[in-house]
Amino acid sequence: PVVGTAVSIGIILFLMVINIFGVRESSRINIYFIVVDIATQLTLVVLGVLLILLVNPSVLLQNMFGEGNWPSAQNLIFGIAIAALCFTGVETVSQLAEETRQPTRRIPQTYILMMVVVLVLFAGISIVALSAMTPQVLGDPVNGWARDPVAGIAANLPSATLQSIFAPLVAVLAASILLTATNAGLMGISRLAFSMSSYRQLPVTLSRIHHRFRTPYIAIILFCLVAFLLLIPGFFTTGFFADLGALYVFGSLLTFALANAAVLALRVKKPDLPRPFKLGWNIKVKGRELPLTTILGLISTAAVWLVVVISQPYSRWVGIIWMVVGLIIYYLYRRKRRVSLTYQENEPAKSD
Repeated sequence: PVVGTAVSIGIILFLMVINIFGVRESSRINIYFIVVDIATQLTLVVLGVLLILLVNPSVLLQNMFGEGNWPSAQNLIFGIAIAALCFTGVETVSQLAEETRQPTRRIPQTYILMMVVVLVLFAGISIVALSAMTPQVLGDPVNGWARDPVAGIAANLPSATLQSIFAPLVAVLAASILLTATNAGLMGISRLAFSMSSYRQLPVTLSRIHHRFRTPYIAIILFCLVAFLLLIPGFFTTGFFADLGALYVFGSLLTFALANAAVLALRVKKPDLPRPFKLGWNIKVKGRELPLTTILGLISTAAVWLVVVISQPYSRWVGIIWMVVGLIIYYLYRRKRRVSLTYQENEPAKSD
């Protein structure tokens, strides 16, 4: 745990410096590792389908629907919650929209492409993994591949040569996925903090821009320091990172639910707002067009979030305490400015 936590802190420190230098340098790192990730995963999925699944397709059905292999309802729902980790960084697309050329065209294309890639890759990995291993072997946290199913696929390829090639590649894959996700989160939170402080929802200091690199360096440094503090318990316990992952699920699912609720609220309050990209499958309620996908998204993410809150004590208490502390700080800040909690600035404040 000491080495792992120290390396994690070192990675965040490295990404902090890169993000202060600029979004171009940060994006280059993301692009490089994403190409490695997708290429490695696609190769493993294709080889798994050809060499494992098609050789004996009945094994997949047995492993999926055989007696004792189907998860309990609680485990199934919690598995769906954990699967939200696959969409780590999705919020960065919207947070970096202002730094994108032709955002009205690029952002919808990015979201659609992202959904296709994530669903194809992770569906393919799941199918191949269940073709190569039983659910018991795959889910065993001690002797199985629960922590790294992609490595399990590589280890079960029917060729010693292929296994020796993909073993190091999978290690690179796991590291690069986490590095990319961390970088995406850091980029997103710095831009989000800049936007919120510009509209006086956070102290305006967080919108301060570096005179040379033109990045919100104070916001970047602040949230990296918060990340360092969050990692400190990792020096003393081996199970901390699993709890931290569950806490991330708590926050991400709540964020997804609130984002869906915000879309519905905008459709009700501002039906005539210019929308360069508008979701289809709308239903009319009192003259307002409400997207069906958003309604289903709100219901599903809120329901799974409740399951996480009920079944995960660490996420429940740490997440709720975190939110309460944040609300108290927000209340004190707004009170100091002598404005109500719901007051909105019409124009962004100018920063230096």
